[in-house]
Amino acid sequence: MRSRARAAVVAVTSAAAIALTGCGAVFSQPSGGGTGEPASGATFTVALNDDPGNLSPLTGVSLVQRGLVPYGYESLAYTTADGEIIPWLAESWQETPTSITYALKPGITCADGTPFTAQTAAANIAYQADPAHGTFWHGSNITAGMTATAEGANLTITSPTSNPFLLASTGAVEMVCQAGLDDPESLADTTNGTALYRLTAATPGSTYTYTRREGYTWGPDGVTSDTPGLPDEIVGRVVTDEATATNLLLSGELNAASIAGADRQRIEAAGLGSVGVLNPIGEMLFNERPDRPTADERVRRALTLALDRAAVGELVTDGDHVESVSLVNKTPLTCVAGGPLWELPATDVAAANGLLDEAGWVRGPDGLRSKDGQPLAIRFLYDGGTPSHGAAAEEVAQEWNALGITTELVAEDPAGWSTDLYQSYDWDTGFIQLTPSSPVVLSLFFLGGTSENGGYNFMAVDNPEYEALAQQAFTAGSSEQACGLWQQAERELVDRVDVFPLAETRTPTYMSGATFEMPGSIAPTSIRMLG
Repeated sequence: MRSRARAAVVAVTSAAAIALTGCGAVFSQPSGGGTGEPASGATFTVALNDDPGNLSPLTGVSLVQRGLVPYGYESLAYTTADGEIIPWLAESWQETPTSITYALKPGITCADGTPFTAQTAAANIAYQADPAHGTFWHGSNITAGMTATAEGANLTITSPTSNPFLLASTGAVEMVCQAGLDDPESLADTTNGTALYRLTAATPGSTYTYTRREGYTWGPDGVTSDTPGLPDEIVGRVVTDEATATNLLLSGELNAASIAGADRQRIEAAGLGSVGVLNPIGEMLFNERPDRPTADERVRRALTLALDRAAVGELVTDGDHVESVSLVNKTPLTCVAGGPLWELPATDVAAANGLLDEAGWVRGPDGLRSKDGQPLAIRFLYDGGTPSHGAAAEEVAQEWNALGITTELVAEDPAGWSTDLYQSYDWDTGFIQLTPSSPVVLSLFFLGGTSENGGYNFMAVDNPEYEALAQQAFTAGSSEQACGLWQQAERELVDRVDVFPLAETRTPTYMSGATFEMPGSIAPTSIRMLG
C-alpha cells in the first residue's frame, strides 16, 4: 500500500488550485485589525490544528500538510480566490487541445540558490507522471501519459488525449527544485522550492518557521521580496484546541486561525474579519465492500431516507447549515456553476423500513433487525476533534435505532481514521468528507483500485455509470462539454447513494493584525501585516 493511502482521509484532499469556473468562498470583509497600513518586518503566526508530519509536497495529503506546502513551493500559474488563473512562475502560456507551452519568467531561483529552469520544470512533470512515485497530483492533474520537454525558457507539456483543463491542472502543480527531485526523502523535513519563504526551523508538534528570502521578483501580481507589509517570518504553531486558538487570536499571539465551533461567537463579537472556504462537514461516505451491510444500495438508501436532514444538518454545522450544491467544494469550484443535477430525497421513514425489509433485514421480537442470524449493525465514524460532530452523530443514531438498527458511534482521532479506513476497513459510514476543487480530483476516490491495491478508492465503490461518464469527460473536446459530463457523473454518485452530501458549512479563517487571501489555503504572497 502506498504511503499516501495510509493517511487519514477526513477532508482528505485540498487540491485547491484546479480552476475553471465558480468563485471563492470569501464571506466576510478581511479587516484584520491594526491601523490598516502595511507594516513590514513582522512575524505572521498561523494556528495548525494538528502536526503536519511529513512536509513533502510530492506525497503529503493531509489538510494541515497541504496548507503548509505553499509556504515553500510555487506553481506555474496562480489561481485567485475568484477562480482567475494568472501568471506565477510562468509569465505566459499557449494551449492546444493536447498541449500547453509555458514561458518561464527570468531569474527564478531555488531555496538552495540554484537557478530554476524549464528543464527542472519538465523533470517535475516527468516525476509526477511516473505512477511508481505515487505523488499527490498523479492521476488527477498529471496523468501517466503526459510528457514534458524544455527548450530554453519554454516548457511544453503534452497529453496523449484531448484535455480541456491542461492550464488548470498542470499550472497548479507545485514545483520542486532539482536537488529535491534527486533526493525526495530530503523533503520530509526541509523545503527546496522557488517560494518567497523557506523552512528554517521545525519542532514537530510545536512550531514550523519559514523565513523570507531576498531577491524574490517573480510573485503573482508583481509581488517581490520588497513588497510592503510582507512578514519576515511565517510561523505555523500547532494548536489543537479551538478555545485555546481563539484566546491566542484575540490576544494577538496568533494572526490567523480556522475556527469551526462555538468560539466563533467570541471572535465575531470582537470584530475580527475572516476569509473562508466551504466545508462539507456533514458529508457521508459508505463502505461498499461485500462483507458490509452498506454494500447493498437498498441499505444505503434506507439509512439516508430515515434521516431528518434539517435536524442533523443544524447540529453538525452548529447552526450554520448550507445546502450542498456540488461534491466539488474547494476554490475555485471547478464545474460547479449551473449545478447540481442531483436532488436529495425528502425524509421517508416508511420507505426506509420497506427497503430494509426488501433487503432481508427483518425485525425480530425485540424490534431489532437481523438477517441470517446477524444483527443489522452500522459502525458510524465521526471526528472526535470536531465539536459539532458528536451531537449530530447522536441524532443519527437515535433516528437509525428507531428503524431497528444497532448503531455504534466511533469518535475517531487521526490514528483511528487511518486504521479503520485504510487498514482494518471496519466501518460502514460516518461523517467522512472529501474536499476536491475539481471533479477530476474527486474521481480519484470513486474510480480505479481500492486502497488495498494502492488506490484512493477506500470505499470500494464500483459505479459503472459514473465511470463511463468520467471516461468521456476526461477527453471531452471543450471545458463546457467536460463540465456537463462531470455533473452527470456526480448525479450518478448521489443517486446510487455512494455519497450523501447531507450538509455543508462555511469554515472561517479569522485574521488578527494581518490580511491575506485564501484560495483554498493561505497564499503567502498575499499576506500583509498591519501596523
